[in-house]
Amino acid sequence: MTVDIGIIRAGQMPRYYLRQTVVGDGHRPARTPLRAAQEQAGVPVGRWMGRGLAVLGLAPGEEVTEAQLRNLFGERGRHPYADRIEDDRLAQGASPKEAYRAGALGRSVTVTGVDFVFRPQPSIYLLWAFGDEETRLVIEAAHERAIVRVLEWIEDEVAVIRYGTDGIYRVRPPGGLVAARFRHYEARSGMPLLHDHVLLSVKGQRLDGKWGSIHTTALYENTVAASALYNELVAAEVCEELGLATEPRTVTEGRRPVMEIAGVPNGLIRWTARRSDQIAACLAELEHEYVTAVDDNGDPKFLPVVSERARAKLERIAARKTRPPKKGQVRSLAQLRADWKASAILTSGVPDDVISSLLEHARAAAAAIRARVTAVVDVALAAVDVAATVFVMNNGGRFHRRHLLAEARRHLALVLRGRRRDPGLDDQVVAAAISAHCLDISEQKTIRGLEAGYRLYTARWALSDLPARRPPTPAPDLDRQPPADPGEPPAPQPSGQDAGEWEIPRIPLQYERAVLAGAVVREQLRTTTAVRGRAYDVVAHQQAAMPEQLLAPEPADPEHDDGQEQEPGRPEALDLTALRALRQSRTDVEALELTAEQLRHMAAAVTKTGEAARARKSKYTGREIALPVPPERQEEQHRPQQPRPHGPEAGR
Repeated sequence: MTVDIGIIRAGQMPRYYLRQTVVGDGHRPARTPLRAAQEQAGVPVGRWMGRGLAVLGLAPGEEVTEAQLRNLFGERGRHPYADRIEDDRLAQGASPKEAYRAGALGRSVTVTGVDFVFRPQPSIYLLWAFGDEETRLVIEAAHERAIVRVLEWIEDEVAVIRYGTDGIYRVRPPGGLVAARFRHYEARSGMPLLHDHVLLSVKGQRLDGKWGSIHTTALYENTVAASALYNELVAAEVCEELGLATEPRTVTEGRRPVMEIAGVPNGLIRWTARRSDQIAACLAELEHEYVTAVDDNGDPKFLPVVSERARAKLERIAARKTRPPKKGQVRSLAQLRADWKASAILTSGVPDDVISSLLEHARAAAAAIRARVTAVVDVALAAVDVAATVFVMNNGGRFHRRHLLAEARRHLALVLRGRRRDPGLDDQVVAAAISAHCLDISEQKTIRGLEAGYRLYTARWALSDLPARRPPTPAPDLDRQPPADPGEPPAPQPSGQDAGEWEIPRIPLQYERAVLAGAVVREQLRTTTAVRGRAYDVVAHQQAAMPEQLLAPEPADPEHDDGQEQEPGRPEALDLTALRALRQSRTDVEALELTAEQLRHMAAAVTKTGEAARARKSKYTGREIALPVPPERQEEQHRPQQPRPHGPEAGR
């Protein structure tokens, strides 16, 4: 995720945030004014944001002062101008207790705020680090506007104030929320990392004028949806303003791909991943300890296999163990950008001409992608993919609307490739998924079960109906397997091999199965003559769901076959060899190297598949060609290029 969340507890503001976070994760010297410390650290001052500022006498974009932070996020969560209010009441003759209450915002709380950390994808902040001044300003503006939009969504759809016995009543804060934003430029490792800390106050005002506390659990539950929205907004604005496009890249085998700017080399992204390498090395050691741990009786403490949940916990432990200390040396942004560029040229392995002209390379890659991938979103197919993925990825197939919303935003980012979408399109996909493919299994007797955000759903199909892709069982290797009896010492490893280098038995991740489930459900829908009362265009949905290289070409006419080459731009059919090549290539631009001449000999491998697809098309549509696309939609038509793991049978 690119949006992280943390709790601000009473007492943390003076001890941690005012000493480090507000000065760019540096170290603020004692008795140094906040503004002076921020100038020394080379970071901008904090700014207020949110719709609830007017009630507190603040304005959007106004500078955040130390006294305001201490009051609002301090021990009790008071008014930002609580000191001034208290002095005025004392001057008017009020008692100290009454003056203190006048500066309070409701009851005193233990949790005073939430720390959201927003950071764009690596390819975006690499363009920010190595680009010219105009590129930097465009990316920073897109970053800021995306944060504002996500905060508005939280105010409108997520944040609730609980009150009454056991928090039985829940209302939206009508006046909005209050947050302070602080800009940082680098990671703890010294690598470029544009990110903002948004300190969100939990204080909100109800309709009756009383102050209550925002339910932080709701913020936690919607962090994934907020992250998906932020990624989509940042990528869309950066791509539209700079003429770029996004593409899916697989970072970890078996996990969902991430959307990166096309043309930014993976080697450059790996150059920034020092922390990831350290975490991966530590994680291997922790997994080895996990599967071989025994108690005093020699019995295994845990399962001798690393589940997905256990892996996530071990990753968090590895991240904490390898966390470097705060930075010591203070450098300006201009100096940081110069040092980053020099370091990347020397140590990343990427040619210096690529680093120096990174934006031009990204624009060339975007031109190649946009030439063959235009944009139209099929809500019906999107609903299938979203419902199937969420159903499989959630244990037991039980999920809430927020899970569908997060997956819908990811799906739209994958389809649109950096283009802007119409507002509310994600809600349309979610509504279609709920109405067509989900069952409401909420507990009607509970108050929470009656709320729209907490209604519980499951899919209209069962997990047993979906095929499970199981990896082949490798041949046993005693030197690379954990001991059969966890109570015995580990088997001797080959010389020079560390304890954590042998393969740890892991439960396969669920994302590939989710992709396969979506393909199976789409195939079932294609064999149905009607979906929700309308004719189902098999060919149109087939092309919308598949990479165009996997579609079989139209049969050649023998009477008009004069031996000429195929028309330029005509998609060639690929067999599984080409599909594997596309999956192994990290980017769509690299996949373009598979030219039509190189792939022409593969067309025969899918001739049978093409004939079956045309026969099915004729059976269910009654015509050999698809309906013409209306002129107003021709510019929007798309063919997603992400290879799917369901092979050549998807064209049927």
